[in-house]
Amino acid sequence: MFPSTSPDAGRDPWAGDAPSGPAGPPSGRPPAPRTAPAEDESGGRRERGPRRFRKGGAPRRPADEIPAEDEQPVEPVEVRKPLALTIAGFAALLGVGLVLGAQTAGPGHRLPFAIIIFGVQLLFVLAWTMAMRPPALPLVALISAAVAAAANVAAVRSDIAGLAPLGYVAAGGFLLGVLGQLVRRVDRVRVTDSLGTTLLIVVGVVAFGTLITLSRIPAGTQAITVCLTASGVALMVARLTDAVLPWPRLAPQVPRGAAGVVVGAMIGTMVSAILGSYLVTPFTPTRAAIIGLVAAVAAVLADLAVGYAEAGRLMAGEPPTMWIARHMQGPLGGFALAAPAAYAMCVLFL
Repeated sequence: MFPSTSPDAGRDPWAGDAPSGPAGPPSGRPPAPRTAPAEDESGGRRERGPRRFRKGGAPRRPADEIPAEDEQPVEPVEVRKPLALTIAGFAALLGVGLVLGAQTAGPGHRLPFAIIIFGVQLLFVLAWTMAMRPPALPLVALISAAVAAAANVAAVRSDIAGLAPLGYVAAGGFLLGVLGQLVRRVDRVRVTDSLGTTLLIVVGVVAFGTLITLSRIPAGTQAITVCLTASGVALMVARLTDAVLPWPRLAPQVPRGAAGVVVGAMIGTMVSAILGSYLVTPFTPTRAAIIGLVAAVAAVLADLAVGYAEAGRLMAGEPPTMWIARHMQGPLGGFALAAPAAYAMCVLFL
């Protein structure tokens, strides 16, 4: 006879034993609904089971656990005192030349001032083309020199002293420079990169021509004296301060300090206010200080922007340009921006 119970009855099954049949609910019962993952007390979901592995085999880690790359500190560029002193002297000489040249201008006698402006424009073309190196460099330099001469003639010969003739000259020179580079197959590939460079050089030389137009306006010569004196003093003091105390550094790659920019603009404004107390109506110390402040800030910011541009070219791996050209670029750019600022302040404020 067979026993009524199995011989294995009463024994505890092993925990590791799996049922021999397919996994699923007992027959006759519907499957239990799936529940959402359990949530912890903070409201977030609590993971169950082992963490999934990515395809490469490494577990996925949250972003805050990823180790940050070791950043090497950037060594600041050394500020060379003799170079800063030399640039300060060049800015002072340039400002003195422009201010004294403006005193030679008079009704029907503006040719000497135009010749002085043309010399400064040639320096601007030389420095900026050699520093920025646009495609078809000789062509851009020749066109910019021709635009400078045409702008001066338009400023002297125009019936009404205004900026419209200078604007037409600038637009024509820019189009001519772009077309000249499009004709050459070698420079056609880089013509997009050269648009900004050509525009900067052409507009810069035309900006100096606004000084001739300003000398034809009542109180324009006095405005030139105030604004260019403030700009020259601001540029000189900023460079002298960098030679003594280049702090705090605005960027490790730029050998300039914020103290020079601020102190230069302040002293330039103070000098313009002093000049305003000696000039005749409509100048007053307050008005002279305001227009001098605008010109001084424009000059020092343009000089600072040139330093950032030069640092960017060096970081991009471009070879350094002619030494004297890239260091003349800052003061020339500062006076080029201060000239239209002086014209605008004279027309709108005086």
